[in-house]
Amino acid sequence: MSSDSEIEHQNNQQTVLNLIKKHRLVEGFVHKQDIPRRDLVETLVRKQNLAKMQQILNQISPTEVSQVLEELTPEDQLFVWDQFNDERKEQILKDVPISLIQALGRREYKNEKSSIKAFELHEGRLREIAISTRDDLIKVKPVWIDMVNPSFEERVWVGAIFGIELPDPDKLNDLESSARFYVEGNGSIHLRSDFLLDKEDVSRSVPVAFVLYQDILFSVRKVDLPVFRLQRLRALAQPNYVLDSRDVLLDLYAADAEYSADALEDVYQGLRVVSKQVLSNNNIGEQADDTLTAIAHEEDLNGLIRRNVLDTRRAVSFLMRSKFLTKQQLEDAQQILRDIDSLDGHTAFIFDKINFLMDATVGFINNNQNKNVKRLTVLSVVFMPLNVLAGIGGMSEFSMMTQGIPWPISYTLFTIALVVVGWLTFFLLRFFERREKSNPSRLQD
Repeated sequence: MSSDSEIEHQNNQQTVLNLIKKHRLVEGFVHKQDIPRRDLVETLVRKQNLAKMQQILNQISPTEVSQVLEELTPEDQLFVWDQFNDERKEQILKDVPISLIQALGRREYKNEKSSIKAFELHEGRLREIAISTRDDLIKVKPVWIDMVNPSFEERVWVGAIFGIELPDPDKLNDLESSARFYVEGNGSIHLRSDFLLDKEDVSRSVPVAFVLYQDILFSVRKVDLPVFRLQRLRALAQPNYVLDSRDVLLDLYAADAEYSADALEDVYQGLRVVSKQVLSNNNIGEQADDTLTAIAHEEDLNGLIRRNVLDTRRAVSFLMRSKFLTKQQLEDAQQILRDIDSLDGHTAFIFDKINFLMDATVGFINNNQNKNVKRLTVLSVVFMPLNVLAGIGGMSEFSMMTQGIPWPISYTLFTIALVVVGWLTFFLLRFFERREKSNPSRLQD
């Protein structure tokens, strides 16, 4: 049985080597040919070969793939590894040794701009460490490793060095609310929090995963955030701003609360502009769409801020209950909670103001619509008797009544009568309207 497995392994290895050799041979042959639209032909040939290679590689078991990868050259390892998707890579990496993981991950730092920033304490300040190789992380003692949109290989590569499993930033939204804060069996503390990203075009919450393990804070997120940039600048500039990884985490939550407060000021300013438009413009109906859109935008941003501070409160409360903060850090956490409590009152006030502006806008719109309906009503009342008279004038009896009178004279007099009746009707309507305005008490009675 072992001989059969060995033969199968050799066949798989030879198959992969033949595919790599064939791919490079065909690609090189097409590249040397002087033919029209060579780039297009080269792209098509490359896609066909890669598709065939991926089909064959997916038929090989993950264990066999890991064994084949170990026996390939570093260049061939990277080439074959790139043919798998993340799901397939996760299956293969269960049987891959650490040495191969590091070889696969090292390429990410040498050939591409690193999305990983590491920071260590130096003379009371955070100092950024340039990451290019595995040794760069081993030689230093970082207190914070920040990862922005890391690839699958990067997460596995860094996690293997420190002995932890780093979460996928694309799957942070899949976590249930109750599973955001927990402690692993190895002592690592996991937190998943939402941070506000306020932009002019769109505002949204960005999930961030934190892992506290062996006095090192790991942060993983999809995009860069202003809160993290602010924290890095403060810690780099101010001595003794942070003393350990827990201080970094608390200061990130404190900076998030400050950023939410700044966003609330923007909401105040936006609502002030909308308020001036609503209360000082009698023709709100002409710009009702823009006004309602502006109010809805500020309401959405205010809702995001309220949700964000709620999530921050839960995270800070969890850290306080975990009982691993120092006395000074507990005081800092309580101050963060007090700042968040002050923001709650502001968000509630803004919700009331938004409701008032929405009601006022809708009221002005209804008032303008009522004015338009009133004009149409006046026109219909004015033309109602004219329609009756016009119907009489079109009957044969009218000709009998005007017998002996030339028709130009009779119809001219009839037209003058229509104008007089219409004017009198309009005059009577205006008279009763002015009378009602001058005696509002009679209206109430």
